[in-house]
Amino acid sequence: MDYPNDQAPGAPVRSGIPEHGRVPKYYAVKARIDRLVGELGEGGAIPTERDLSERYEVARETVRQALRELVLEGKLRRQGRGTVVAGPKLEQPLSLASYTEGVRRQGRTPGRALVTLDRFPCPEALAAETGLTRGEPVWHLERVLLADDERVGLESTYVSVARLPDLDTAFDPDSSFYAHLAGQGIAFGDADERIETVLATPREALLIGTPPALPMLLIHRVSRDAEGGPLERVRTLYRGDRFSFTTHLRG
Repeated sequence: MDYPNDQAPGAPVRSGIPEHGRVPKYYAVKARIDRLVGELGEGGAIPTERDLSERYEVARETVRQALRELVLEGKLRRQGRGTVVAGPKLEQPLSLASYTEGVRRQGRTPGRALVTLDRFPCPEALAAETGLTRGEPVWHLERVLLADDERVGLESTYVSVARLPDLDTAFDPDSSFYAHLAGQGIAFGDADERIETVLATPREALLIGTPPALPMLLIHRVSRDAEGGPLERVRTLYRGDRFSFTTHLRG
C-alpha cells in the first residue's frame, strides 16, 4: 500500500480513499472543503452551498452532505444562517480528575448550569451497581457542562445523602464536585469507567442545545473512596463534535 508523503499519522490511511479508487462525489467535495477549513482557520466563514456547488461543479445536495458530515465531526459549526470553521476539540483526560481541571488546562473557562438537585430512595439497580443500600437516601445532581459559556455536555451524579448530608446548602452547583469532596476530607480510591457512543434523548438534546442526531460520547463511572467504599455514580454526556479523550498507557 502506498502512503502519501504528507500522510498525517492520525489521518485516515490514503485519505480514506478505497483501493478500487471509486470515491463518492460527496466525499471528494468533503476532502476539498476540509482543506479549505485549514486555510481559513477558526471562525472563518465557509462559502454558501450555492457558491461551493458552482466551485466544485456538483449538485447542492452533494455539498450539503459534505457540510453535514464536517459539522458532525466538529470541524464546522452553524452560525446564524451560515457555516464557520469550528475551534479545536476539548481534550478531556481519562483519569480521576475533574471536568474543571481538564477544561482549564486548555485555556478555557469551565462552568456548570444546575438542572436539578433532588433526593430519593436508592433504587435496586443503583444499589447493585454501586454498593449502596437499597432504599437509603441518595442525591441526584444534574448539571449542564459549559466551556466559555458554550454548552458542551450534561452530567448526572448520584451520591449517598449520608456521605454529603448538606449538599443542597453547602455546595455551589457551578463549582467542581471533586473539589467539594476534597474539602470534606473525602479521598478517591479507584473507579470503573465505560465509554460508548449514543444519540441524545430529546430532553438531553434540548438541555445541551444540539440536534438529536448529533453523536454523543457517554461515560459511565462508578467511583470508590480510599477505603473501597461506594462514593459516586456518574453518567456524563459529551458532545461528540466538541470533545476527544486522552489517556497515557504504560506497559
